[in-house]
Amino acid sequence: MGLFDFVAKQFIDVIQWTEDEAGVLAWRYPMADMEIQNGAQLVVRETQQAVFIDEGRFADRFDAGTYTLTTQTLPVLTYLKNWDKFFASPFKSDVYYFSLREHIDRKWGTTQPITVRDKEFGPLRIRAFGTYSYRIAELEPFWRKLSGTSPLYTVGDLDGQLRAMVLTALGSFLGGSAVAFVDMAANQAAFSERLKEAIAPAFKEYGLELASFFLQSLSLPEELEKHLDRAASQRMVGDLGQYTRFQTADAIPLAAENPGGIAGIGAGMGAGLAMAQAMNGAPASPATPTPQEDPIALIEKLGGLLAKGLISQEEFDAKKKELLSRIQ
Repeated sequence: MGLFDFVAKQFIDVIQWTEDEAGVLAWRYPMADMEIQNGAQLVVRETQQAVFIDEGRFADRFDAGTYTLTTQTLPVLTYLKNWDKFFASPFKSDVYYFSLREHIDRKWGTTQPITVRDKEFGPLRIRAFGTYSYRIAELEPFWRKLSGTSPLYTVGDLDGQLRAMVLTALGSFLGGSAVAFVDMAANQAAFSERLKEAIAPAFKEYGLELASFFLQSLSLPEELEKHLDRAASQRMVGDLGQYTRFQTADAIPLAAENPGGIAGIGAGMGAGLAMAQAMNGAPASPATPTPQEDPIALIEKLGGLLAKGLISQEEFDAKKKELLSRIQ
């Protein structure tokens, strides 16, 4: 090298990464034609780790701190280059910075339903959506398998790969899981933790730590959801006779507004109870005596209906007259 070339060459005195751009996982310091001056400063911030890479080989690694680059602080690189320990010349090597931050709120979701065998309903096609977060835990497998020699590697570059990993692990787990769908949906926090344990090994292979994993939505095909809603309604109804009485009581305000008024309620109640008895297997016997309610108590109830505007004054007076005649 001539004197002019040596003078014209640029030397690097300070190496650092300020992480001006959000979402960057790995960044290669731009060397261009520059060389690192022996005794230069290497600055590594709290959320970073720096690595010197020589001809595709991992050399020296640095955690947070400020370092003066000498043969003492670069033992592996010095060994690879076979430098004498008293070298004073500049050297050139690739320096990569890696972000150790936790990258949060990454989305995942099933593009197509996953078929699982449910222990209660048989084969089901379910959809699931949620979020996860991760951080770099081991630099070498991350660099070798993902970021490589890219000058800039971001979370956007990795999102597609991670979503595929999540869905593959999710499908394998759900396909062999003995957990019923209703149990999955009933306790999403506990189920999210189980899914995290199932998916974490796939992340670890790439040097990543799955910091959090959340299942936010779990859904079935619309037809099956309607079936489950009907089944739940039937379980809530329970005894059909009680359900019929509930429907009758609920219909009182409507009956009071229609022709027939309170008389229509009695007819509807009788028909409803007869239907309930028939469907429950009990014979409807009109000859069976039913206990008579106290006329005064009935009058008080009618007064409550009148006060609420559910029956007219004429209906109240007629019914009151009939009830009073029973106790004369």
